[in-house]
Amino acid sequence: MPAMERTWKPNVTVAAVVEREGRFLLVEEETSAGLRLNQPAGHLEPGESLIEAAVRETLEETAHEFLPESLVGIYQWPRPDGELTYLRFAFGGTVGEALAGRTLDTGIVRAIWLSEDEIRASTERHRSPLVLQCVRDHLEGRRFPLELLRHYDA
Repeated sequence: MPAMERTWKPNVTVAAVVEREGRFLLVEEETSAGLRLNQPAGHLEPGESLIEAAVRETLEETAHEFLPESLVGIYQWPRPDGELTYLRFAFGGTVGEALAGRTLDTGIVRAIWLSEDEIRASTERHRSPLVLQCVRDHLEGRRFPLELLRHYDA
């Protein structure tokens, strides 16, 4: 490979797909393209498991403690600009009530609960097409056991 070429690797991310009484937990976040909607989601950090990352990101972005119960899906999405490819692991699960007084991550405006119809009606504001796809897959009953994943500590 020529020295000038970059080594390609996908950006590994996690997301929480949480449904309560027909509504889904999403976040409204500031992005370079304006306010966008997304599942509580973020990047895998060094040393943590995918499940730990999903729990951490959900708490940081929504102030809710997340209990993962299943893997909804694994999604590979190259951004239209071709600069990045995301490899998203989406987990289904439950959350407790929001922790009072907990500050949300920088850039997160608020955590909100939206119905499937509200999510479909706001696709132009989605952070990526994965937002709606994860909701669809959850509603179709896609649930894979967490035992599918293996994390080995160094």
